Amino acid sequence: MDTMRMLLSTHRSWEDWAVMGFGALIVVSPWLTPGEAATLSQTIVINAVVVGLIVCALAALEMLALEHWEEAIGFICGAWLMISPYVLGYIGDGALRFWHVGLGALVALFAVMEFWQDTGPEGTEKS
Repeated sequence: MDTMRMLLSTHRSWEDWAVMGFGALIVVSPWLTPGEAATLSQTIVINAVVVGLIVCALAALEMLALEHWEEAIGFICGAWLMISPYVLGYIGDGALRFWHVGLGALVALFAVMEFWQDTGPEGTEKS
């Protein structure tokens, strides 16, 4: 129990690097599905690129200064990426939906974990 508490209580820089990697994968995800990229709408591609760039920028900001709003926006980006296949209408097409749901879940999970790590046991910010 103490080991798990220790793992979840400290914000680590590798987590920010991992989220930056997730953001980069989100940016290139429309081109990771062979044969599918040519049939994707411009809206889907722009969505992936914008969300990926925001996730990368937030991870870079986290390396400079830890702020709660960064985790909140990261969670929103992850949640949006998970529901975007439904909202933008590509839920029934190819593998991109799996990329976006999976990467969105990872981004949202890391945002929640980092928020938890950046707050104290009573919900107050650590000094």
